[in-house]
Amino acid sequence: MMQTLLELVDGASAPHRPESIEELVSGLSLFLPILDAVPTAAIFVKDLQARYLLANRTLVQRCGLKRLAPLLGKTSAEVFPTHLGPGYTEQDRRVLKQGVILQDQLELHLFGSREPGWCLTHKRPIRDRRDAIIGLMGISVDLPSASGAHPAYRRLAAVEAHIRRHFGGPVTMQELTRIAGMSVAQLERYCKRVFHLTPRQMIHKARLEHAHRLLLTDMPITEIAMRCGYTDHSAFTRQFKMLTGLAPRRYREAAGRAGPPPAYAPA
Repeated sequence: MMQTLLELVDGASAPHRPESIEELVSGLSLFLPILDAVPTAAIFVKDLQARYLLANRTLVQRCGLKRLAPLLGKTSAEVFPTHLGPGYTEQDRRVLKQGVILQDQLELHLFGSREPGWCLTHKRPIRDRRDAIIGLMGISVDLPSASGAHPAYRRLAAVEAHIRRHFGGPVTMQELTRIAGMSVAQLERYCKRVFHLTPRQMIHKARLEHAHRLLLTDMPITEIAMRCGYTDHSAFTRQFKMLTGLAPRRYREAAGRAGPPPAYAPA
């Protein structure tokens, strides 16, 4: 439902767009009891300064709060841990200033018990009747568990196992299609159905989970990059920042300031 609403807000013709962000929030507030009933997705609206104007209960709880009111008027950087929040706010500003649309963005987030986990994030700018950006709307959906009932599950489980064993080196689509006994198009389609990720996202997820753990140690970042399958430091930095919002060095520094990390449980 929320994904459809995101598309309607972004793609609506000018006469059907809100005149102000306050008008949109007022209308969406009627749906808040329904949005509060979604435990596996953080749903939100933000203003031009990337401050929360509306959020469902799941997001409120993941910010460590009991009520919505203390969250309103704050940015992600002000309410999330320092190794996550600034990255979310930086991403928000890209949407607000450049009109960027994010679709199925694999990201590291906080789950209900405040431990890191994986989400697929969607963000779209909100435009008024004059086509000016007045805010953003978004949803971060918890990455679901693999669908073991799918007929292709066993072959795809072999693909995932291969990625888990070999992410430290090159992992090619040719290898993965051979293991699965499928064409590239079939592998892409079935991985999305079973694991809710593309094969390339599965590789990035395995590498970044390992990088997350190693960055909590004193290992040099160049060595972490090599152990996680990246041929050079810059490629690792680009990919890590895309999935977490922070460069590896800033993530390490922020995680250190946040104190001992919680137990990590990959989704």
